[in-house]
Amino acid sequence: MSLRVILRILGLLLMLFSLTMLPPMLVSLWFRDGAWNAFAIGIAITAITGLMLYLPNRREHKELRIRDGFLIAAMFWTVLALFGSLPLMLFGEAALSLTDAVFESFSGLTTTGATVITGIDFLPESIRYYRQQLQWLGGMGIVVLAVAILPTLGVGGMALYRTEIPGPLKDSKLTPRITETAKALWYIYVTLTIACTLAYMAAGMDWFDAIGHSFSTVAIGGFSTHDASIGFFDSAAIELICAGFMLISAFSFSLHFIAWREKRLLHYFQDPEARFLMLFLLGLVSITTITLWLTNTYDTSLGLRHALFEVVSVATTSGFSVADFSTWPGALPFLLFVAAFVGGCSGSTAGGMKVIRIILILKQGMREVMRLIHPNAVIAVKVGKVSVPDSIAQAVWGFFSVYVMLFFLMMVGVMATGVDQITAWSAVGSALNNLGPALGEASTHYGNMPAFAKWVLVVAMLLGRLEIFTVLVLFTPAFWRR
Repeated sequence: MSLRVILRILGLLLMLFSLTMLPPMLVSLWFRDGAWNAFAIGIAITAITGLMLYLPNRREHKELRIRDGFLIAAMFWTVLALFGSLPLMLFGEAALSLTDAVFESFSGLTTTGATVITGIDFLPESIRYYRQQLQWLGGMGIVVLAVAILPTLGVGGMALYRTEIPGPLKDSKLTPRITETAKALWYIYVTLTIACTLAYMAAGMDWFDAIGHSFSTVAIGGFSTHDASIGFFDSAAIELICAGFMLISAFSFSLHFIAWREKRLLHYFQDPEARFLMLFLLGLVSITTITLWLTNTYDTSLGLRHALFEVVSVATTSGFSVADFSTWPGALPFLLFVAAFVGGCSGSTAGGMKVIRIILILKQGMREVMRLIHPNAVIAVKVGKVSVPDSIAQAVWGFFSVYVMLFFLMMVGVMATGVDQITAWSAVGSALNNLGPALGEASTHYGNMPAFAKWVLVVAMLLGRLEIFTVLVLFTPAFWRR
């Protein structure tokens, strides 16, 4: 393992990350909110640490191996999230504790959207902006990691998807070089962000809210500059724009790349993963709307409006809200929350298990049923017109098994701190799926949860964001063996 090369890369990352604290510092100076020094100190500590890691190893340029990639991917989020918590601990009398600051920073960079903060409307403008920017940076990091980096390590949904699934993404790479792929994805991501900002402003948001919410919308993060989230604006136009961009961001960015390069949209409907997601959301919206109407929870127009927004927000793991869905009648809160386990498409900014894995689990389940009827039949699992090798299907089941096991272990850990069962399972599920909102006592915020429970949830956020195996492989003796 090239430890010195990894330290050089981490040093570079920290120095680059320190520059991302300049915009919120400028926002602080513009609004004169008095928090600029928190960012100045954060920049200094982050940049100096990065320099100390980089300088002794600046001449190390060995070729990275697969094991190095795993470590860099895990350290990328862990180290940046830890240093990203610095301004949140330094901005004045309302500054967060170490645990809360790390929780908020991890939640931002992993685009989970769970928050420990109340009274967001009264925070300094620079802190409100910084939270949104963390999600935007994390969202882009996810796309580049999932589409450009993880496939080279042989892990992640996109590696599985592009090598085994037919359609416009059948090529193993979007461009011949990772750097070119990352650059193309950046262009798409920035373009979507600008378009979302302009749409929000046209719908009535001021520039500050429009930029902040476009950051978290395209990143499918869920942080807001207001406690009431999108519901603060009480605007059907804003909600429709938000839902539209959440859906776009829940599609694979490789699909957006194809649309950008070939100037066509038909492939969105031909892609099996995107098509499944659209039908899944349509079914959920229908069920939710009808239930809200039959129970007289809302009138006709408001029921459809709230159902559409909350379903898209929760199912894509965004976590924005216009209504408290945890108080909705019957099984709706549970149904919507479970939908977040599906999440978005591979290679998107969404969380969850990813749609392609759900498709393969369902198809393999149907194959086992057919084998009971026809024991001697050779039945292939197909997605589109192409058969999926058994090794891929087994890998998906392996992921699902480890996912469920970790879910219950972390739920027991949170419950051991005294948290009730509903809050515990929903909080762990929310963190592991990078959703944000939970049920029970965490339906509005996580501030009242015990410190140990918050650290468990931080681990869950990281596991969910890096697709579990990328982190777990670091804890195997074989990984560290020469």
